[in-house]
Amino acid sequence: MLRTTRTTAVLLFVAWAVDYIDRQVINLALPSIGETFGLTHGERGLLLSAFFVTYALTQIPGGLVAARFGGVRMICVALVLWSVFTGLTAAAWSFAALLVLRCLFGVAQGLFPAAAIDTLSRRSVPEQRLTANGWIQSSNAVGGLLAAVLGGLLLAHGGWRVMFTATSVLGLLVVAAVRRWMPAPLPAERTGPPLQRTGRATATLLKSPAIWGFAVMFFAYDTVVWGLNSWSASYLMEERGLRVGDAGLVSLGPTLLAAVTAVVGGRLSDRFEGRPRLIVVPAMCAAAALLVWLPLTTSLTGFVVVATLISAVLGLCYMPCFSVPLRSLPPDLTGAASGIVLFGGQLAGIVVPTLFGHVVDAHSYRAAFWSLVLGPALAVIAVLCVPQTSSRFLARLRAAVSDTLTKEDDNDASTAPHST
Repeated sequence: MLRTTRTTAVLLFVAWAVDYIDRQVINLALPSIGETFGLTHGERGLLLSAFFVTYALTQIPGGLVAARFGGVRMICVALVLWSVFTGLTAAAWSFAALLVLRCLFGVAQGLFPAAAIDTLSRRSVPEQRLTANGWIQSSNAVGGLLAAVLGGLLLAHGGWRVMFTATSVLGLLVVAAVRRWMPAPLPAERTGPPLQRTGRATATLLKSPAIWGFAVMFFAYDTVVWGLNSWSASYLMEERGLRVGDAGLVSLGPTLLAAVTAVVGGRLSDRFEGRPRLIVVPAMCAAAALLVWLPLTTSLTGFVVVATLISAVLGLCYMPCFSVPLRSLPPDLTGAASGIVLFGGQLAGIVVPTLFGHVVDAHSYRAAFWSLVLGPALAVIAVLCVPQTSSRFLARLRAAVSDTLTKEDDNDASTAPHST
């Protein structure tokens, strides 16, 4: 891997880890916040979903803004803003105030993912891009682990307000590191062949069924991820009697293994030159079977083992959701493309935590866990419908661009004055 790519990957790894720490500490704090404000499970799920509403809505604009103003600049803006809103969460005085702050926090974090992908795309060659992204995305699991461990300790010894205050400073430290050590972009000719008339290609990309198919696949993936991440800690504390300080520790195995398999998934995606169905179909079938088994476990050890296996197979599926677009498109379009795919995933963050909480209130945790099987089923359907290689993806996109330009030219011709 190129030195420029390695340095960029390290900095983005750290930034993504902080992203997940600040985002996920609230999962551990849900029972305490619920007691403070007297919230039902449904209201707690709404508190989680509020973040994802604005986070999802910011994904596509975030990609366009990153292309316009530069990925590095938008990374720094996002880090500063979300650190401020994390700190302000500690001062929330009501459930309504928490909802507002979580929405603002979602806007700030929503600017970051597409900016990060834009930044890496300008500092990597297409043949190494998915491997580098796999290493970077393994930080999600590491960040989740640190959130569980640090959040659990801070929550147990200082309460949820102290926890949010302490974690708010991490993003500011990353800003200083990015400004100090981020390398210059590679020459444009090394980062991928440009599409003709890129401006119009961007508009067409937003309407392309091909890219939205990958967004559906990421929605399905995140259905399972956010269902488990949002509610496993509450389940273990409420149903299995686990202490707050220990709830974070049981995620050690799942998060570490997910970090490893995210890297493997990225490497395999580069080796397969895309072809996401080779990874997604078997992995999601395994995930569905494990989700059925998960609530049937009779011991804490059994639950952790099955949850670890689910995290492992899901980790393999992360980069395949992005593989073909990131290998196919020039850096000017990767921000917008990744924004579309990420938008699909964050819709799951809006829907799933709240629905999971309502299913728990109406039925049981067992029924809620079983409902997550819909995610793997949808993922398999989606991956069988999307183009599997760069040549097929670009053929569909270029055909769409060509059709758009032809229609525009025909319209121009029909409205032009005729000479006599």
